[in-house]
Amino acid sequence: MRERGLAFNRFFEKWMFLIIPGSLVLGFIFADALSPMVQAVPYLFAFVTLTMALGCGLSELGGVLKKPGIMGLTLMLAHLVSPLAAYWGGTALFGADSPYVVGLVLFTIIPLGVSTVLWVSMSGGSVPLVLALVVLDSLLSPLVVPAAIHLFFGTTAHIDAGPIMLDLVILIVVPTVIGVALNEWSKGKIQGRTKPYTAPLSKLCFVGVVSLNAAAISPYVDQLKQDMLVLVPAVIALVGLCYAFGFLGTSFLRNSELQITVSYATGMRNISLGIVLALGYFSPLAAVPVVLSILVQQPLATVHHYVLQKLNKDKTGASGSAHVG
Repeated sequence: MRERGLAFNRFFEKWMFLIIPGSLVLGFIFADALSPMVQAVPYLFAFVTLTMALGCGLSELGGVLKKPGIMGLTLMLAHLVSPLAAYWGGTALFGADSPYVVGLVLFTIIPLGVSTVLWVSMSGGSVPLVLALVVLDSLLSPLVVPAAIHLFFGTTAHIDAGPIMLDLVILIVVPTVIGVALNEWSKGKIQGRTKPYTAPLSKLCFVGVVSLNAAAISPYVDQLKQDMLVLVPAVIALVGLCYAFGFLGTSFLRNSELQITVSYATGMRNISLGIVLALGYFSPLAAVPVVLSILVQQPLATVHHYVLQKLNKDKTGASGSAHVG
């Protein structure tokens, strides 16, 4: 059973860039059957968060606190530079009052994505740093998300920050605290012991979140057809820019490990949470850019991985040539 669970988890992670968009499509196809189960999304999402937090102890959090400059730079690029680009670009394309602008900005202010850890590990970045960044950013989200919403839409969107903060606490903070506490209690052993069971289940929960949210917005798909020619390229450009901001914003450090880590952190977001917030507090159309980013985020992560490998290979070759000469 343990080996089967681990094998399933490896298979899922290898083909995640196809499985997640496929789940989105299935959500639209079977919308009528899935719609009654949409209320289960917060519980599924909370379990995904808990599973992620099991791998993070206080030592990882302490490691980030020893690098406050990197932490501050990452959060600034992710939650200040990126939202400004999303707001200005979205306003230019759709107008300031468009729900699509809300969705584009919402993508940039939600916490860093859990799957970031996987890509950082495969690309040679710092896993402890990105894991701690994901946890800390998630813990800060009850403050960051409402503040950013008020900053960008305070004059046009009448949103009560209290319910959003409560939802973020339930969806992110509580599962994270429980996961970290269990990690400390087990002296870091709990993730290894439970991974064959919790990892596959969390992947299925993630698929459920994506499919159910696709089902929730399916009644509005007909309204989108005329906007897709502009909206899809806009989402692709925004997600690509988020990766670029992290990569270029840390180039002065001349540290490839940090550059890899920060570029993935700024490029990948917790889209499931973004969909939950968009559908819960804004027009359903505001969830569309967030949903579309599911189709874009993983494929662009693959492209980013290959670009990083090529750049690092070129640097290694150049260094080797210089050394020989």
